[in-house]
Amino acid sequence: MSARTRRVATASAIALVTAVSAAVLLPMTANAAPAAKSAKAAAAVKAATVLNGTSKSNGLTISTGTRYVVMNGTRVDFGVIVRDLAWSPDGKKAAFVDGNGSLETANPDGTGRRVVAVNPGHQTWSHPTWQVTKNDPADGLPAKDNLILTVNKGGSTSLKRISATASHGTLATLSLGNYFDEGVPANPTTGNNWADGNGGYGTVVYDNTRNGEIYIRDDYLRQQGGAITKGSEPALSPNGEEIVFVRSVKGHDHIFTSDTNGAHVRDLTPGATTNYTEPDFSANGRTIAFRSPNGSYTLPATGSHTPTRVSGYTGLIAYRA
Repeated sequence: MSARTRRVATASAIALVTAVSAAVLLPMTANAAPAAKSAKAAAAVKAATVLNGTSKSNGLTISTGTRYVVMNGTRVDFGVIVRDLAWSPDGKKAAFVDGNGSLETANPDGTGRRVVAVNPGHQTWSHPTWQVTKNDPADGLPAKDNLILTVNKGGSTSLKRISATASHGTLATLSLGNYFDEGVPANPTTGNNWADGNGGYGTVVYDNTRNGEIYIRDDYLRQQGGAITKGSEPALSPNGEEIVFVRSVKGHDHIFTSDTNGAHVRDLTPGATTNYTEPDFSANGRTIAFRSPNGSYTLPATGSHTPTRVSGYTGLIAYRA
């Protein structure tokens, strides 16, 4: 399965959750010993707990393509289909693509939903991210509170932006000029997707499906940007100094990190025997979470040969501050 293919909750995860629920809810039969039933129920409850490793303390959340967002050790009902949820830097707002393919924001408990922009049809919107910065008079840059997302129209992807406070607004194309250095190739204008602005500072990273490169866009220092390294599905660290991304190694997708100029590239999962995809940094930058066909995993940002499976839910992982 391709690294950038959207994964929804797998049948195996659903079956396991169903089996756990059944084990807890089945009535005791006449032949079942109370002690055996109690032990079985306790084991089922323990299994259910292991399957959901999200908590308020770790801030881990998973949007599974249903109306429920896995978070705080439970599932929160947003009332609509939630895809590709992303949190604002302060953790007070969620942005996501709803079941109609439109862009919405909401409070962490699913209330206060607002349609930021309506999908006109014949387009696929995905992976919104926040670009939030403070006013910077020294550099003449205004405060920003934007959402950037991928728009696929007719098989071609591009990055669009819109104010996060808009209501039924209109998407605008995100400018992607290159550095002003002479001899630097122009950045591609099509095939761009999977933007991430979690680092703030006006910086956004994204990938290009046509050349397999990761790019950086920097509003503050250079206005635009250029290629960083080979890979896909990048995410910025909270301090904006590192990126985590996916790169294929011998037939499997591994999790890599580098700094934002492409130096110090490291494979954090050299022993991977399956595909690890869609990584994200925790709010403190110390942990990286990512997706696997059988659930969600974490490992220290310093690297590990043995990632820890923290959830049986599969979906897009996002850390909330």
